[in-house]
Amino acid sequence: MIYDKSMKSEFDVVRNYDDFVNYIKNNGLPDFISFDNDLGLDESGEVGADGYAEAKRLVYESGIDLRNLKFKVHSANPVAAIQIEGLLRNYMKFLKNEFENDSE
Repeated sequence: MIYDKSMKSEFDVVRNYDDFVNYIKNNGLPDFISFDNDLGLDESGEVGADGYAEAKRLVYESGIDLRNLKFKVHSANPVAAIQIEGLLRNYMKFLKNEFENDSE
């Protein structure tokens, strides 16, 4: 993604799955997440976990309330971008419906 480098100080940038997991564990859910899918190679030189894996971890493993998650998907991989966005939006919709039903 091309961005204005002068804005870099306004973001905490993580570039791989492990750093993403550690960031969330240490800092909690940030105000905003910008997802990329293709994150490159891991430390062993193999293709590492991708942005979709990050989104799946948030949904299925984190236990974090994602109802008000603010995010954008900036992946150049159109299929993966749809998968990430679809997973997160559908899960957020599910959580909001569950919360409304529990409130009644």
